[in-house]
Amino acid sequence: MAAGPAYTSDDIDLESLRFSLRQPRSLFSYSMSVLTGLATIAAMLPLFSVLFLLIEKGAQSLSWAIFTERPPAAMAPGGGFGNAIVGTFVIVILAALISVPIGILAAIYITEFGPESRTAAAVRFGAKVLTGLPSILAGVFAFALIVILTGGFSAPAGAVALSLLMLPTILLTAEEAIKRVPPKMREAAIGMGATPTQVVTKVVLPTALPGILTGVMLAVARAAGETAPLLFTALFSDFWMSRTSPQFLPKTLGDLMKPTASLAVIIYNFSGSPFENQIALAWCAALILVTIVLVVNISGQVLARRSGL
Repeated sequence: MAAGPAYTSDDIDLESLRFSLRQPRSLFSYSMSVLTGLATIAAMLPLFSVLFLLIEKGAQSLSWAIFTERPPAAMAPGGGFGNAIVGTFVIVILAALISVPIGILAAIYITEFGPESRTAAAVRFGAKVLTGLPSILAGVFAFALIVILTGGFSAPAGAVALSLLMLPTILLTAEEAIKRVPPKMREAAIGMGATPTQVVTKVVLPTALPGILTGVMLAVARAAGETAPLLFTALFSDFWMSRTSPQFLPKTLGDLMKPTASLAVIIYNFSGSPFENQIALAWCAALILVTIVLVVNISGQVLARRSGL
């Protein structure tokens, strides 16, 4: 077999390979790189400007009393919003207890048991529609379903509204995480005699768990910052959820079935107040809320990188 022509360094125009802005391709590539970098900086400026403003305004009021006391009267000094922090966690946890099982079970069905069925197609379509659902409509739905039926605003009503916003994120992220489980792992489990249920519980879910947790954290981060749904459902309260033990979680169901404070709503209420002490508390509450959302988001991103999503 005849060998092909041999090329030497003398046959290659090294000058044409060198980077030079005089060449159209190099100039275009350099210009696009600079433009992309400037666009990235421009996109990050609002985020850092908001963080800087929150730290500048909100850090001035930070103290231990912020976490242990309830909101003060209009002209009274001091006070805090510990009840709003507790209320936010309670409402979001209740929402997660509703949305996480439903979202994960639905994701398992549409990926493992009926991926090509009409039901799976309808579930995917419904989840994608819910991703664009205005949050205020979720609040109106929960108001009609829970508040009117129970006769009052409550933490469970707020949890139902937030669960509607969390559900599509959890479902779609869990579906993607389950799809990324290698087929060979399923085949190996089936080859060893595992039933479809055992394949899901012993192989698929443990492998997809980091990706599923990523979706849960992203959904929690979104729910924690919602205001409109809570205005229709949980409303607000100046008191702790448990009147008899003010610095602990609610002890009875009756404590839950009352108007409940939350960080998002206290920011909404106090930001338009004419009193300086309440405005300062609104800035501090915004700083605390953004910190919580950032921590949850960063945790979700770390899990996403580890899971390959």
